[in-house]
Amino acid sequence: MDYDVLIIGGGVTGTAIAYELAKTDLNVALIEKEEDVCEGTTKANSAIVHAGFDAKPGTLKAKLNVEGAKLMPELAKLLDFDYKNNGALVLCFDEEHRPGVVELYERGLANGVEGLQILEKEQVKALEPNVSDEVVCALYAPTSSIVCPFGLTYAFAENAADNGVQFIFNEPVETIEKIDGGWKVNDKYTTKTIVNAAGVYADGIHNDVCPEKIQIIPRRGEYTLLDRSTGNMCSHTLFQLPTKAGKGVLITPTVHGNIMIGPNAQEVENKENTNTTPEGQAEIRQKALKTIPNIPFNKTIRTFSGLRATPANGDFVIAESADGFFDAAGIESPGLSSAPAIGKMVAGMIEEKLKPGKRENYKADRKGFVNVKKLSKEEWEKLIEKDPDYGTIVCRCETVTAGSIKDALTRSVPAVSLDGIKRRTRAGMGRCQSGFCAPRSMAIMSEVMNIPMEEIRLSNQKSKLITGKVKEDLKHGN
Repeated sequence: MDYDVLIIGGGVTGTAIAYELAKTDLNVALIEKEEDVCEGTTKANSAIVHAGFDAKPGTLKAKLNVEGAKLMPELAKLLDFDYKNNGALVLCFDEEHRPGVVELYERGLANGVEGLQILEKEQVKALEPNVSDEVVCALYAPTSSIVCPFGLTYAFAENAADNGVQFIFNEPVETIEKIDGGWKVNDKYTTKTIVNAAGVYADGIHNDVCPEKIQIIPRRGEYTLLDRSTGNMCSHTLFQLPTKAGKGVLITPTVHGNIMIGPNAQEVENKENTNTTPEGQAEIRQKALKTIPNIPFNKTIRTFSGLRATPANGDFVIAESADGFFDAAGIESPGLSSAPAIGKMVAGMIEEKLKPGKRENYKADRKGFVNVKKLSKEEWEKLIEKDPDYGTIVCRCETVTAGSIKDALTRSVPAVSLDGIKRRTRAGMGRCQSGFCAPRSMAIMSEVMNIPMEEIRLSNQKSKLITGKVKEDLKHGN
């Protein structure tokens, strides 16, 4: 066999499982249809570590949400990614809906969420002065947090790679065949076990293998991202209490100081349909004004959408669904929050089956990317003395240096596209959205990757940024 375990899917779920399995002496690989990890649902979500009061008690969602949220703070320290415990409020704007707040409170207690309180209007306004005066009360969840979903995924992936996990990119899974002692994938990779963590595509992979079928419904959610100048608009994650009129949208700070608003929810057939729409953007803006009036939408720097892998049965599908075939499917919200616990659960199931030993010389920690904004003047000067590239600013909006970009290009799971650089270092995440730094980042990529500028891509094989050279094209009449 080529591998003991082959993980299908490089989102936060697949990389969390790889991270846990890397602690064993199993031979593990992760196969991903895109050119990098963090290319599907993981790159476009609310970035919230949910407290765990929303899921129905007794479900995998409820259990793994609370467990995952508890694991996150120590993981952030160990693997060095951005995380902040900011708390959350579920806002009620009508006295007749107060029983809904009580119901969420009781559900949270049943799920084991700690510190929940029901706050009255004056208490809410003291915490969040910009919230609408129509607020009546709110559920307060102090354990709710925010995280960088890119940073979390890269941290899992890099640590796994540093401990021997192999990553196979640009290879969609097209065939899975049962063979003696395991499985054959794409007619060339053999493995004792498979983990299906393929996001919105997990049902197709499962249904090709298992007699009992599952269905994943792609549900698109659109978002609006505001400039960091709006960052003092709120400090907690602000939910609207779900009612018969709908679930509303959230407003949340990000770990990088922006404000993010959304999502709405629309079922789509195309599993690649991540378009934003005028109607969707109008919907989330109109709903958000119920929470905070006079939101400065003129400070919008980006709109985007992502697809949630919604399971038809309403709960995560985590099981050994066939001999040696393990599902981690239907991982919609609170999937990001649950990822550390899902990783432990699936790895535990595989360890029970294969009985591995511990990995010798296991490297437990991982160093994140340098953010010079967090350094003192003296620390930055010392860094520049060691590596002058950290004194060259490439992205002015986010203060990203050439040193960080070169670092991202040479990691154990390196960036291979401009978007890969962007999500790892934040070069291009600021107000100008790459208008200034993209050519500079591309020049560094060309140098480090030893490829011509024409071969540099935005995100995937079909997204080349340069299609020709102006002077040469004009000279030849093109």
